[in-house]
Amino acid sequence: MEMILAQMSFWGYAAVGILYTALAGWVWHQYGSRNQQQILLIAALAVTAIWGVIATTEGPGSAFAVVAESIRNLMWIGFMFFLLRSGEAKDQPKTINLIYLILALVLFIQPFVNVLGLTMTEYPAAAKILQQSALTMNMIFAIGALVLVHNLYTFSAPEARWGISLPMAALAAMWTFDLNLYTISYLTNEVPQELVATRGIGMSLLAPVFVMASRRNSSWRLRLSRSVAFQSVSLLAIGAYLGIMVLLAVGLQLVGGTYVRLAQISVIFGMSVGALLIMPSGRFKAWINVVIAKHFFQHRYDYRAEWMRFADTIGFPSAEAAPFHERVVKSLADIFGCSAGLLLVPDEQGRLTLQARWNWATVDVPSNCVTSQTAPFFESTGHILAMDDVRAGNDERCDPRAVPQWLYDEPQAWAVVPLVHFGKLAGLAVLGRPPLQRELDWEDLDMLRVVGRQLASYLAEASSHQALAEAQQFEQFNRRFAFVMHDIKNLVSQLSILARNAEKHADKPDFREDMIETLQGSVGKMNELLARLSQHNKARHEPPRDIDIGKTVMKAVHSKRLVYPVEADLPEDLMVTADPARVETIINHLLQNAIEATEDGAAIRITCRKQGDDAAITVADSGSGMTEAFISNQLFKPFESTKDGGFGIGAYEARALATSMNGQLRVESRVGKGTRFTLSLPITKDDAGDEQFEEAA
Repeated sequence: MEMILAQMSFWGYAAVGILYTALAGWVWHQYGSRNQQQILLIAALAVTAIWGVIATTEGPGSAFAVVAESIRNLMWIGFMFFLLRSGEAKDQPKTINLIYLILALVLFIQPFVNVLGLTMTEYPAAAKILQQSALTMNMIFAIGALVLVHNLYTFSAPEARWGISLPMAALAAMWTFDLNLYTISYLTNEVPQELVATRGIGMSLLAPVFVMASRRNSSWRLRLSRSVAFQSVSLLAIGAYLGIMVLLAVGLQLVGGTYVRLAQISVIFGMSVGALLIMPSGRFKAWINVVIAKHFFQHRYDYRAEWMRFADTIGFPSAEAAPFHERVVKSLADIFGCSAGLLLVPDEQGRLTLQARWNWATVDVPSNCVTSQTAPFFESTGHILAMDDVRAGNDERCDPRAVPQWLYDEPQAWAVVPLVHFGKLAGLAVLGRPPLQRELDWEDLDMLRVVGRQLASYLAEASSHQALAEAQQFEQFNRRFAFVMHDIKNLVSQLSILARNAEKHADKPDFREDMIETLQGSVGKMNELLARLSQHNKARHEPPRDIDIGKTVMKAVHSKRLVYPVEADLPEDLMVTADPARVETIINHLLQNAIEATEDGAAIRITCRKQGDDAAITVADSGSGMTEAFISNQLFKPFESTKDGGFGIGAYEARALATSMNGQLRVESRVGKGTRFTLSLPITKDDAGDEQFEEAA
């Protein structure tokens, strides 16, 4: 068994020396211009190869192998340290640097303790203590190294973890094996030879992992995750807070005294109250964010996260969300940690007026809130004002005439951001001071410009939507007005003919009676038309109901008979499902069109008959007729007419009303021969059933 373990140990560590030497050489030739991370990776691979060679020649437990192992570990944590620095972290927080420093010190001390324990064979007790201490330091390092591997992986942004997952997994496997080896040795007071013999084989199996990692991420740069960095710094701060609390309590215990217990309780209570007051404050959170951005990242903002929050605030409002213009201010203020803001937008005359205020009820904005130079200055320059610099006279690009006096007088005004869209000022945002006082730097200004342009486009779009809504309201009014004018024209034509006939038949009592009835009906219709013009008119058509179609059509025919001869052949007790007002409007349109198309005084004929499940009302004339092309392309389109002074509304409205009652309007016409319109309306179900029964009988 011992022979087998010796062979496994020899060939395993020999494979480490060969594979990692080849790997270091391949990586050296793979990379052209080398950065710090690449150089440290090559050094770590080379030292790992040297460790394998020494373990092969001198034995894995020799003093030289112990020193080589410590150097190997030092190279690998150095590689991790510079890999972390490449992730937009030029200045590391002292707490993270301290962890690397402590592990480096452990690696420097541990070989001396281990070698000293191996050489003090004359003093077994001292040698045992030194060996136990060396094992303890080895375990401490392995645990600390695994923590650093985990932190480096979690610190990286999700999209950057793919590039470092393989080397971190390999290092985690290496140090996990070491931790198991040293823990078992410490607990059993005996080095497990099986683990020592297979250690080289395990390291050899990790070599292909480093090859794939080098091909996957040749530059060895990563991007840190800001949320994880914030959480990590918060955890470190909490840990430091708890550590200080424990140290103070233990210190008071060592000092002793009569009131030591009371002092300990007071210290713990006081620090707890202080933490409860400090931690939730916005100023403390802002300070933490500034510290993280300064020490962890090259850039102040996580642009992806900020842009997603901006889009959620503007584009996806909830039911409880603030009005649009307040969200405009909030979306801009949230990026910079500002707790208040104002938005000025141009009115109809182009003057800037206060449109919205967000969490800023104290500022007094006058009605004339800008000067005559404000809009021209911001439109021409797009310059962002840092009000502290403006008040101190340090902003050379600022035109003092463009800044109203109330902004000078308002101490909380921090920045003024023009929202310019295609050279036109869509708005002006005024941001209140953030909780943590700071000056605007180049990155703040760039972010303000980009977000300002986006907000300007949103404001311009909102203004366009408002203008479009107003145009649609005018369009609806114009459409109503066109229909009303068409009906008024019909009434005027009817009254004109009635006036001419009155000259001939005014002495006849029956004519006078019909004329009075017609005039009263015309007045009622005019009042209805005026009501339809009002935007406050909420009248709606009545739902279809069962009506006697003959009586309903006869009402329209009766009003036309006074002005033109109309022959009617209408059945009695034929029930259809329709709205009588709409039916009467359709018949009036059709009769009026027939009268205007017939110039020779020939009578217009209107009939009604059953046609399947429908009642077909036909209005026929012998007038000028229409071409097929006109019927197909123009008849039922609004504002298309062949008549002089015609509106082209009657046929369009008649078909729309027929369709609204589940009916149809069809037309047949020949030029010079006349026209026939047929209105089909559904017969009441009982009547349709009776007809089917009679046909069956």
